[in-house]
Amino acid sequence: MSSPGVNGDPKPPCLPRNGLVKLPGQPNGLGAASITKGTPAAQNLPCQPPPPPTLPPPSLASPLSRGTLAGGPCPLAGGPASASVPGPPAERPPLATDEKILNGLFWYFSACEKCVLAQVCKAWRRVLYQPKFWAGLTPVLHAKELYNVLPSGEKEFVNLQGFAARGFEGFCLVGVSDLDICEFIDNYALSKKGVKAMSLKRSTITDAGLEVMLEQMQGVVRLELSGCNDFTEAGLWSSLSARITSLSVSDCINVADDAIAAISQLLPNLAELSLQAYHVTDTALAYFTARQGHSTHTLRLLSCWEITNHGVVNVVHSLPNLTALSLSGCSKVTDDGVELVAENLRKLRSLDLSWCPRITDMALEYVACDLHRLEELVLDRCVRITDTGLSYLSTMSSLRSLYLRWCCQVQDFGLKHLLAMRSLRLLSLAGCPLLTTTGLSGLVQLQELEELELTNCPGATPELFKYFSQHLPRCLVIE
Repeated sequence: MSSPGVNGDPKPPCLPRNGLVKLPGQPNGLGAASITKGTPAAQNLPCQPPPPPTLPPPSLASPLSRGTLAGGPCPLAGGPASASVPGPPAERPPLATDEKILNGLFWYFSACEKCVLAQVCKAWRRVLYQPKFWAGLTPVLHAKELYNVLPSGEKEFVNLQGFAARGFEGFCLVGVSDLDICEFIDNYALSKKGVKAMSLKRSTITDAGLEVMLEQMQGVVRLELSGCNDFTEAGLWSSLSARITSLSVSDCINVADDAIAAISQLLPNLAELSLQAYHVTDTALAYFTARQGHSTHTLRLLSCWEITNHGVVNVVHSLPNLTALSLSGCSKVTDDGVELVAENLRKLRSLDLSWCPRITDMALEYVACDLHRLEELVLDRCVRITDTGLSYLSTMSSLRSLYLRWCCQVQDFGLKHLLAMRSLRLLSLAGCPLLTTTGLSGLVQLQELEELELTNCPGATPELFKYFSQHLPRCLVIE
């Protein structure tokens, strides 16, 4: 006998049509939803009638046990009337609103797709608004998105309850003023204690606004200020709190040596500092104290044009426990500065020397000899690096990521040295003009390679990419 459909309807509850799977309408009045076939959602929504009611498994103590198992007649087929048939199973919710299924299904979608899916119905929103689906993401809110214009022409601050429900711990606010920040603090339920990270970009925040923000938002431990030209070094002195462990300041024209003094004096627990400031000098790097020496493990000095080897001396003596150092764009640093780094910062795992035009092969010899724990080395735009420098690097057994973008003197012979580096997982040769198809094809010997970047590399031909797809199947080759 064929099993009946839902409510006695012999038709199955969902039928494929025009490439869509139609889900049954919900009793909440929100209507039906459609999901394109081939997506994880469609694959997890089988389009078939429900199975017929099943009997519970026989118990050894029941009349069915011995007689039936021995080949005798089934009591339910002609036995006494006392053996009643069990009722139908408890009704389960439709697959489209089954929270157990949805909790597994929604992991397959990107953050943007989740935002769209949350608008389908209340059941989906309830599942999607769990903080686990949004962990590690930071909402970016522009100033114009913070207000709704009422019919009267007045502005009303937007409702942020949806953000609070998802438990966001960090926000990036773009183009905001002191007033906007105060409104955000007043209207976001988690602002006082729940927000751990704040990023302000291209904003007109002043010293007073910065002080109010850090005083009111007691949970903030990670702060980023980018393109904010209205606060001064005095604002840092009055607002920075000892609870901050990560600070990033970039493209803020009023930041100079005195800002570093404020950071070194007021942030004893600072673990990570990223600084892009054109007016910071070697003197500022001498302000770091023994307190930062124990806590600070990451220092990024980006395009600090006035920093020289003397500044590097101050860094290596004040911050001996660094594991990540960037001197990117510090154009006055030479091989002698790299030698100081290699001799004194033996715990380094990441070193960025990109856009340092005075770095030569000699610097790479220092790196290879002393930095045995190094896992990442960035040499983008180091135009004096040659094949000889790569031969030094070939002895580094722990190096996993090597960036050689636009190193214009690297040739095929240098690539042969890299073939011995079995630990390499990421290699970037983007923009290297002297590499040929023949030289690049030898990289198939690096079978453990996971990512290879060949953007703007003249020797990277369509035939070469096809060759890589056959012989490096597990490697992502970026064209």
